[in-house]
Amino acid sequence: MKIIISPAKKMNIDTDTFGYSALPVFLKDTEILMEWIRTLSFPEAKKLWACNDKIAELNFQRFSEMELEKNLTPALISYEGIQYQYMAPAVFSDKEWDYVQENLRILSGFYGVLKPFDGVTPYRLEMQAKAAVSGCKNLYDFWGSKLYEEVTDKDRIVINLASKEYSKCIEKYLQPEDTYITCIFGEEKNGKIIQKGTQAKMARGEMVRYLAENAIEDPEEMKEFSRMNYRFREELSSGKEYVFVTEQNTRQ
Repeated sequence: MKIIISPAKKMNIDTDTFGYSALPVFLKDTEILMEWIRTLSFPEAKKLWACNDKIAELNFQRFSEMELEKNLTPALISYEGIQYQYMAPAVFSDKEWDYVQENLRILSGFYGVLKPFDGVTPYRLEMQAKAAVSGCKNLYDFWGSKLYEEVTDKDRIVINLASKEYSKCIEKYLQPEDTYITCIFGEEKNGKIIQKGTQAKMARGEMVRYLAENAIEDPEEMKEFSRMNYRFREELSSGKEYVFVTEQNTRQ
């Protein structure tokens, strides 16, 4: 079973807490992207990143000095977004680290697919960025089926905890024999399930922690997840979507 998650825009460098164990599997492709970004002018790079001047200046400098094999941080420690904060990998036990290293994969516009202990350097490149590289019209075209092939193992079970921007890299190539389950975390309003971005990111992080703490290998066991006041709703779910609903007015 493989669990896929999105990266985060905010990244840090931490070479002390843990050492990285390997380089990313698609590093040659990452080198191509890095060299292409280095050919861009500052206005072109800023447009690609769709950010303000301060963030663009930081990342323009990062790419100008970037080294892909030195001063690296394990990927799961490097990303600092909400999902990662709620996952809290820094306090994983050894068994939980073993679980995520085996089962968790981070999808990345720059690195393709990352294992938790793969060494990375801070970058900015979202999957939906309009990067026309190596004759490709965008990053979805650039990566093609590689990411799907990398996250599909012999049991062909993929648990989707990624945003649509990233999960579509996998969904396009799914085969009939694949079991692909997307987790929905939402509120019920007027008979509809509304998924809010920040809350969903928190819940995805909590779900990764839950899976790791319980060493879950069978998707059925995911239905017992009940953190942040979420409960699995069988009647709203299917074999392809597990729906977890929270009542915001409930008092615990």
